[in-house]
Amino acid sequence: MTEQSGAGLVLCERREPAIGLITLNRPERLNALNMEVKRLLEQAIADLSTDPSVAVIVMTGGPKAFVAGTDISEMRDMTPADHARLGTNAVFLALRACPKPIIAAVEGYALGGGCELALACDIIIAAEGARFGQPEIRVGIMPGAGGTQMLLRTVGKYRAMKLALTGEQVTAGEASLMGMVSEVVADGQALGRALELAGTICAMPPLAVRGVKQAIRFGQEAPLAEALAEERRIFESLFASQDQTEGMQAFLDKRRPHYRGA
Repeated sequence: MTEQSGAGLVLCERREPAIGLITLNRPERLNALNMEVKRLLEQAIADLSTDPSVAVIVMTGGPKAFVAGTDISEMRDMTPADHARLGTNAVFLALRACPKPIIAAVEGYALGGGCELALACDIIIAAEGARFGQPEIRVGIMPGAGGTQMLLRTVGKYRAMKLALTGEQVTAGEASLMGMVSEVVADGQALGRALELAGTICAMPPLAVRGVKQAIRFGQEAPLAEALAEERRIFESLFASQDQTEGMQAFLDKRRPHYRGA
């Protein structure tokens, strides 16, 4: 089933077994993020986040661009007050707050807000021809939706500084060597591979999936001792679940487990 948002700018589908697929569909502007697209994308994320039938979310764009950036023609005349009033970063907050794994399938350009959109996801599958970058400095501003901080935590200070201060693009292969993407595939195969990975995750015990995401996200911002304590707390809590009993018994019985998310 496919649901279209707005003038078809954001497409939301349900894929088997329990995958929600969001497709950005503004090809004439290389999927540039204007406020309408941001609002529609935020709503799609909210809908899939609260849908109990969806276990994993995949987000993609088109063959030429995942998202080529934020719409400069709309953003040019904005004031600081406009950004605060409109909540221009709300969609990025929604992505980072989503309790379900989100996989970005990137073909073509992922620049500026598009790079930040990918970095807000949990897994990034990039086609060989994909290009990543934060070119905001070339138009008089800087990344403002997570770019500096996510790059710092992903590729380190020196590479983050170079990307943000020069606005240079990097290839998918270079991004992979930096640890900026999860996997590189042939052009045209990013979505297929993302859906394949989503299917693998869907087969895992839901409580453990949620726990893994919670622990890793927590650890991005916490001191090591606190992060280790949080990991241990979540680990121990899973031993009160039926899925833990089922998973271990199935292993001993040499059979496929049947997880129920309880």
